[in-house]
Amino acid sequence: MNNQIRVPEIRCIDENGEQMGIIPTRQALMRAHETGLDLVEIGATAKPPICRIMDHGKFKYEQDKKKKEQKKRQVIVKLKEVKFHVNVGDHDYDTKLRHAREFLEEGNRVKISLMFRGRENAHRELGFELMKRIVTDLATVATVEQAPRLQGRNMFMMVIPIKKGK
Repeated sequence: MNNQIRVPEIRCIDENGEQMGIIPTRQALMRAHETGLDLVEIGATAKPPICRIMDHGKFKYEQDKKKKEQKKRQVIVKLKEVKFHVNVGDHDYDTKLRHAREFLEEGNRVKISLMFRGRENAHRELGFELMKRIVTDLATVATVEQAPRLQGRNMFMMVIPIKKGK
């Protein structure tokens, strides 16, 4: 920017966006100072480098504004977890399932974890049955991203929300 440009000649674009051609850097700097603007290098790798006469502060402000707007539109998907036990009661099951459904409707991924305690480890098939039951109950709002798998004393499954058509 301005006096930091060290090359003797540049390809210059004026404040209206019109090409001025290849001119000496000093001449471009003088033109920028006359108009009260800055000489900004926009294409450093070109031969000769491309520079533009513009208000650098306004340019940075508009770029920051665009970045904030893009960030605002960005959808952040979170990972939520719902924990079950093999001998979960009906009411607890319904409550946890309702929470999972709410998370999925918000657009979040849900990790369903099932923990085995003590003698429950001997009946892992009951865990797989519970996972199948969860999948069928959530079938209207979710699809299975990762099938149930055992990891030590726990069983995990990932479900993601179904994409809604526009």
